[in-house]
Amino acid sequence: MTIIESIFAPRKIFCIIKMKESVSLIDENGQMLGSMDKMAAHRCGALHLAFSIFIFNTKGELLLQQRAPGKYHSGLLWTNTCCSHPYPGENINEAAYRRLQEEMGIHCIMDDIFNFTYKASVSDSLIEHELDHVFFGVSDELPVPALAEVNDFKYINMEVLARELNLYPEQYTPWLSICFDKVMEHYLKLFNYEII
Repeated sequence: MTIIESIFAPRKIFCIIKMKESVSLIDENGQMLGSMDKMAAHRCGALHLAFSIFIFNTKGELLLQQRAPGKYHSGLLWTNTCCSHPYPGENINEAAYRRLQEEMGIHCIMDDIFNFTYKASVSDSLIEHELDHVFFGVSDELPVPALAEVNDFKYINMEVLARELNLYPEQYTPWLSICFDKVMEHYLKLFNYEII
């Protein structure tokens, strides 16, 4: 590496990091409006694109993760298998596969099942306002989570989770509670269960 290359190398790295820390802004119809710094978007509650992944084992149990304590919000709360945002310009399906591998160390075939829009305060100064695509997958592969992202994980029966969300909502992320009824509806179809 030449002296000139070494001078400019840190700036190149910084630009790549900043691009990855941006989210895709959208309007109420899901049309792209541009991008914004991730933290700025969460401070002002700007509507942006996101995804939430639900991985079930073949027994029908959901893989939950407990968010790492150092996450920028909702640290130590339990949530679905994986959540994140696509990079600006990144295909949301590719982003979901990428992030599941990065965060939980799992490769799994997934389907984009439904989407929902929500707005929720997640700290004193941060707001999640997302058009959230929900992906389902089935895998018995044991997670190998990234410690910077995940504090713990567990598998849980969906009926038990429904009771837990009612009894102890403060232990779970708001988006999990918001979308849970629709998740359960599609889960019952996926595993051919009947509502009793």
